[in-house]
Amino acid sequence: MFRKLIAALLAGAFLLAACGPVTPTETPVPVPSEPVSLPAAPENNLTDGCVADGEFSPEIDYFPEKVTLTHTANFAVEYHNNYKVVTIFLPYPGATEAAQYVLVQCGTPAPEGYAAEQVIEVPVQTIVTMSTSYLPFLDELGLLDRLVGLDDATYVSNPTVLQMAAEGKLAMIGYGSSVNVEQALELAPDIIMTYGSGAPEYDAFPILQQAGLKVVINAEWMDTSPLGRAEWGKFIALFFNQEAAAEALFADKVNAYNEYAALAAGVTEKPTVFTGTAYQGTWNVPGGQSFGAAFLRDAGADYLWADDPSTGSLFLSFEAVFEKAQNADFWLNVGFVSALTDLEAMDPRYADFAAYQTGNVWNYDARVSPSGGNDYFESAVAHPELVLADLIKIFHPDLLPDHELVYYRQVK
Repeated sequence: MFRKLIAALLAGAFLLAACGPVTPTETPVPVPSEPVSLPAAPENNLTDGCVADGEFSPEIDYFPEKVTLTHTANFAVEYHNNYKVVTIFLPYPGATEAAQYVLVQCGTPAPEGYAAEQVIEVPVQTIVTMSTSYLPFLDELGLLDRLVGLDDATYVSNPTVLQMAAEGKLAMIGYGSSVNVEQALELAPDIIMTYGSGAPEYDAFPILQQAGLKVVINAEWMDTSPLGRAEWGKFIALFFNQEAAAEALFADKVNAYNEYAALAAGVTEKPTVFTGTAYQGTWNVPGGQSFGAAFLRDAGADYLWADDPSTGSLFLSFEAVFEKAQNADFWLNVGFVSALTDLEAMDPRYADFAAYQTGNVWNYDARVSPSGGNDYFESAVAHPELVLADLIKIFHPDLLPDHELVYYRQVK
């Protein structure tokens, strides 16, 4: 028995030796894959080009330069990585819903859930403008080369734009409900920027939209403060990815405006002021909360309707204005008037105002083009600081002894 056991053990050892040593089964160690490299994120907004084919990444912020709105409350912008949603809360008087535009970085996909007419690729390469007040913003942003059309050049003041029109570089598509849709379609601009009045006979945007054109409503004219109106330059800049330049330009204007306002805030004697003239029996004066009233307040003047709560115009009779303003110190913004005698020719009663008799009548027509374009309604929108400086010079000349009037002149 013992011999059998020894024999069995020896046989087992022999078999193990014959088969070789037993090694444990090895589990393969995974080799780490190379990390996926994303395209480099831009350090600045793309102001001239698009994202190259195959280079788009949803994780990249294509708008590192953004705007911050500080003085206007009627539009807002919401940034996403490759698109921005711009909302105008009240696009025109009487509007029942907001206007919204989706500005998509070209070369990247548009988001879902928006109508085709809302989606606009940026940076925009061609634009038609239907208000002269947009031109100074395009000019200071260096974008006049992207202007391909106007409603009409008759009342333009900008010399570069006038030259472009004279050389046939700009198409004229007309006004309001009589806008030349065929010409606009042939021109095929990336956007047409216009305004809305709420009156169908004066508004071009519904007709242009129905024709399939990309139309943008700019509500700058409805803003109730001088700096608020100027901040709509940022609105225009959004369509060209020019946020950084617009921010810097606006900051300079705010600083200058506030410095002038602080200078006038210390005056102890505020002259009384009224504005405008009657037209067909009605005299329009700015409401006490309008941008026109804000200019006068910030210039250290006592505007006679400053206590009125409205932001628009008041429609008064000649008699109502005369009762309140007959002894006012200054009379401003008298319209199409070259000389004091023109005022008296319009209505002999104008000569009964004290400001007329003392020669303190001032008009905003110091810069008018040969065809009648008044720069006050063009570049002054973008430069409220210069308007304020003019007004302080008129009311308190000792505060700004070296300032030369830009938009105003004394009517003699």
